[in-house]
Amino acid sequence: MVVLRGATMGTTWSVIYQDVDGVAAESVQGELEAELIAINDVLAMYIAESEISRLNAAQSDVRVVLSERFASVLDEALALGRLTGGAYDVTVGPLVELWGFGARDFSGAVPSTEALQGALARVGADQLAWMPDTRVLEKPAGMRIDLSSIAKGYAVDRLSDLLADRGVVNSLVEIGGELRARGQRPEGGPWRLAVESPDPAQSRFVDALSISSAAVATSGDYRNYFEVDGRRYSHLVDPRTGFPVTHELVSVTVVSSSCMTADALATALIVMGLEAGMALAETEGIAAHFVTRDGEVLVHDADPPLAG
Repeated sequence: MVVLRGATMGTTWSVIYQDVDGVAAESVQGELEAELIAINDVLAMYIAESEISRLNAAQSDVRVVLSERFASVLDEALALGRLTGGAYDVTVGPLVELWGFGARDFSGAVPSTEALQGALARVGADQLAWMPDTRVLEKPAGMRIDLSSIAKGYAVDRLSDLLADRGVVNSLVEIGGELRARGQRPEGGPWRLAVESPDPAQSRFVDALSISSAAVATSGDYRNYFEVDGRRYSHLVDPRTGFPVTHELVSVTVVSSSCMTADALATALIVMGLEAGMALAETEGIAAHFVTRDGEVLVHDADPPLAG
């Protein structure tokens, strides 16, 4: 068994895989790190010269041909935005900033109605003109695209694919808690992945999943939030209303064949809330694991199955 680790995207990454003859771990580490650097050069908003940062810095309307990496992630993000009725929207950045969950610190006061309306005017993926066949994007001035809710999943997929290309059959790739498994554990049997509990006063984990070839991503509102006058405000902002979500749903775990898809869907489903989220999972056959604020665990089983 080979274990590799590193840092990326403001978090850590790790890879576990069954050794393959003729594939040196040092070579694999270098290849994975090079791929992560290439992804960050496109999608990292904290890098001033990345492709996405340069696009967002434009002071006027822009029409640009995106790189293949950028286009692949944006195309999936926009499709999921349509699927979720706008609950997932990669232009939500102005609202996230306004509520103090971006680069700007929270001011200590709930934003005014005028400020919310001003931010909402700059949110809405329907204001983008996207032509996937030519990778041409038209973006109005003042709008920003933020792919941080899907980029880690994309990176997990890319690292998993690179390992497969090197002949690695059994592997587990993780970046910041988002995972993708292939094959089996080196010692045999499916990979066992724990679903973290949103309540630190209770047990650390609420469930475990057994998977062989699938990706898993979780989104929750229990780590990043603030309180004003006894009311809790989550970092998960609903782009349709401009307000942080306040419902009883505290975490969603999604299992999919693609970590990029699972990453974005986990965010979308928790923004939608329990009733709407489970309805979408049922309609679209999404394997999803919902945890409510009172500790109740609700599972919608789909293909790939959620196995305990």
